[in-house]
Amino acid sequence: MKFNTKAIHAGQEPEKTSGAVMPPVFQTSTYAQKAPNDHQGYDYARVGNPTRTALEKLIAGLEEADECACFSSGVAAIDAILKTLKPGDHVISTNDLYGGTYRLFTEVFQPYGIQFSFIDMTDMKAVEDAFTKSTKLVWIETPTNPLLRVIDIKQVAELTKDNGALSVVDNTFASPYLQRPLLLGADAVMHSTTKYLGGHSDVIGGAVASSNKEFMEKVRFQIKTTGAVPGPMDCYLVLRGIKTLHLRVERSVHNAKKIVEFLNNHPDVGKVHYPGLPSHPQHELASKQMDDFGAMVSFSMKDDTLEKAFDVMKKTKLFTLAESLGGVESLVSHPASMTHGSIPKVVREKAGLKDSLIRLSVGVEDAEDLIDDLKLAL
Repeated sequence: MKFNTKAIHAGQEPEKTSGAVMPPVFQTSTYAQKAPNDHQGYDYARVGNPTRTALEKLIAGLEEADECACFSSGVAAIDAILKTLKPGDHVISTNDLYGGTYRLFTEVFQPYGIQFSFIDMTDMKAVEDAFTKSTKLVWIETPTNPLLRVIDIKQVAELTKDNGALSVVDNTFASPYLQRPLLLGADAVMHSTTKYLGGHSDVIGGAVASSNKEFMEKVRFQIKTTGAVPGPMDCYLVLRGIKTLHLRVERSVHNAKKIVEFLNNHPDVGKVHYPGLPSHPQHELASKQMDDFGAMVSFSMKDDTLEKAFDVMKKTKLFTLAESLGGVESLVSHPASMTHGSIPKVVREKAGLKDSLIRLSVGVEDAEDLIDDLKLAL
């Protein structure tokens, strides 16, 4: 089954009692049992819900995974993954990553004895050297947020297996439409379903997909025990969003390429970060690893100052100044003070994230209108 068909049909079938084509919203907290523990697959809604099951089957199908577990947010999904570790375990992570992930790693789990190494994972020698006898998890975010670096999933996954650890890929920026990490050897994939999967900036959610049964049992234990689950309406909204994932991402990528061309030729724009540019350091890798280059773009001005960046961001009209990404609408954001504000300035700058960087999430509007908006702002 091809991807466009999977987005509609993977793991989906008409609802058994009514024949409803779209999964109903099962708005219930509990389920009747014929006798103690004699039920129809559901006993309490924290543990499972039919609407959530439909979403989990769909995401698993898109990611070529045996199963998927959904959560109340992307960071809740990351939290559950980290809780499969124990004090003394070591995690290798990219040094260019979402600020909320960095905050969770360093301010929540590090004090409990989990050790972290943040490195440039585009450097395979650095990755190889980072492993210790205590390394249990390798956290790969690719393309990275916000500098759009591309990490070689296959090579890192092979190194991880050789060292007896698990590799997890945050696939939020690419979405399964553009990149399927499990087919490249990763053990698990994580999503903030808030972004491209939901696609309409109206729901918060997260997901973990894998074919590693032991790992998924540990993740599902966190669902039952700590309870960071999505409500049935949240699951329904993500389900509905995924039905048009391929259409939305295709259009967003089309627009992003035109915007990158405009920015790259603008006399006042400095460096443009986009894997689709031949000048991008990992362009060749992105061409092999991804089906296309995504709709996230970041850039800086030739007048590489915070004041100039703020001036540009305040003047856009169609690009809304806001957090998040992956919706149908185009957004502009300032990573250093917004999505990555929790990362200390010295750490941000060491990873290459300057205060003057501007990040775009390109939506599905008309590309010419978006370019005109940027033209006026610049």
